[in-house]
Amino acid sequence: MVSEAFDRELESGQRFEFGANWTRFLGSLTEGQIAIAEGSMSRMLERESLRGSTFLDIGCGSGLFSLAARRLGATVRSFDYDPKSAACATELRRRYFPSDPAWVVERGSILDRTYCASLGRFDVVYSWGVLHHTGSMWEAVANATALVAPGGRLCLAIYNDQGRRSAAWRGIKRLYNSAPRPLRAVILGLCAIRLRGPTLVRNIFTGRPFKTWFGDTERGMRIWTDIVDWIGGYPFEYAKPEEVFTFVRDRGFTLRQLKTCAGGHGCCEYVFERNPG
Repeated sequence: MVSEAFDRELESGQRFEFGANWTRFLGSLTEGQIAIAEGSMSRMLERESLRGSTFLDIGCGSGLFSLAARRLGATVRSFDYDPKSAACATELRRRYFPSDPAWVVERGSILDRTYCASLGRFDVVYSWGVLHHTGSMWEAVANATALVAPGGRLCLAIYNDQGRRSAAWRGIKRLYNSAPRPLRAVILGLCAIRLRGPTLVRNIFTGRPFKTWFGDTERGMRIWTDIVDWIGGYPFEYAKPEEVFTFVRDRGFTLRQLKTCAGGHGCCEYVFERNPG
């Protein structure tokens, strides 16, 4: 059923194929990027090691952060709705932890309550930039909260609500996914210039023009991969920080960390802790 629904959405232009983007990213993945991802996760969770912890990666994408969690010592379970994303995580497992029983990768949907009920609860539930792409964001967030063990952490990144700008981006993303491939390339190019034009000018003057497109983000991702992900990412929902805070707090959580994007179009980042009992 998951495969059939995904294929229908892809064919009708109602879903971006994230996994194809992540497959390209893995072709140039470096040890340095993995180390950056590990460091960002350690800082986020305020722990240098995850040894003895269970870690659930909802919408594992490239599998990079599942890999980071496993290298930090966690027992990891990864799943993704997109078959190519699940394949990416499987490939990283093959490269770095072959035949490892402490890292399971599978296909699944956070909107499938029967599937979610089969997972149990985890010390860390991680879903970074994923739940707003499900087509039913608040249902997805509610299902994710139910997977956190008492005292465990819920790590989320949700697109910031910019009002009319967010609505405009939703239209652009919908157009991109429904357009013929040649037109997609045009939309991608124009939007990339709109997003990174000022940075390109600065980097030209500092003698580093290629960093505009091919550098790494602070989480170890390629900048160009993130640009494609942003422009194509559909379904697309968003929320104000106070909406996310209230929704998760009312389900028995305390906010531990919050990083906003200062009113920009990116994600606000949250770390919640489930209250004991």
